[in-house]
Amino acid sequence: MEKVLGIGGFFFRAENPEALGRWYEKNFGINLSPQSYDATPWQQEAGITIFSPFPKTTEMFGNPDRQWMVNFRVRSLDAIVEQLRKNGIEVTVDAEVYPNIGRFAQLKDPGENPIQLWEPQG
Repeated sequence: MEKVLGIGGFFFRAENPEALGRWYEKNFGINLSPQSYDATPWQQEAGITIFSPFPKTTEMFGNPDRQWMVNFRVRSLDAIVEQLRKNGIEVTVDAEVYPNIGRFAQLKDPGENPIQLWEPQG
């Protein structure tokens, strides 16, 4: 069976796409979509990607109107949480360290979209 190689893009609606794109660039270092062939798109580091549909009734995404949640792998949860908080962003760090999985934190972007940060264990 031929398999996909990974996520090639993540596309979603936004009230103000340009401002939200700049927010992701400033806070997570995700380059905006290239506007020319000379610009460099954001490139992920190789690693685990979890692909998991959730029940429609999940409370994991917060507001039931939200249909998706993005999870970003991070090298240091403590460092990025500190960076986000310095930028005035509210971040909730899960106190539990999950064996064989790692650590998590949650926040929302300016469009109220849920974001989960994940520092994998090991």
